[in-house]
Amino acid sequence: MKRRRERSKRVHVMHLWDWSELVKAVPYLRSVVGSLREHWLEMLNAERQIHRSVKNKAPFNRHQIIEKEFRREEHRRAQDKFDDALEELTGVDVFLTDPVRGLALIPFRKDDDVAWYIYDLFAKRGLIGWRYPNDPEEECRPLSTLKDASAPDVL
Repeated sequence: MKRRRERSKRVHVMHLWDWSELVKAVPYLRSVVGSLREHWLEMLNAERQIHRSVKNKAPFNRHQIIEKEFRREEHRRAQDKFDDALEELTGVDVFLTDPVRGLALIPFRKDDDVAWYIYDLFAKRGLIGWRYPNDPEEECRPLSTLKDASAPDVL
């Protein structure tokens, strides 16, 4: 099993993305968020299989014990892959909010405030809108309302 790097005690200054960087990064985000979703679903499937075998009250035989250990190892591998991909995403200051729906938030500057671009893995163009940190999670303002997004249809 891989050892995890210890987190630094230094302060991390969050990178605020500009529109041109984001346009170039959409294919990368699609790849990483897609991988995160796959690994998350693999973990859920392995957990479901483990719970299903636990519900079976019959005495364990050799085959069941081997299968249960295989499922645990499968879960650990998926967890490690998920953690690695999540570390990669947070390393570029993009934050996964829902692995199943493929949603992530990308920070940017809106006037003198911080705001979030909303990335959706299943949207044709990737970026579906933006919101302020205080907005409700379901809030999604149109990209056309941004001054710096002069060509939001480029995505």
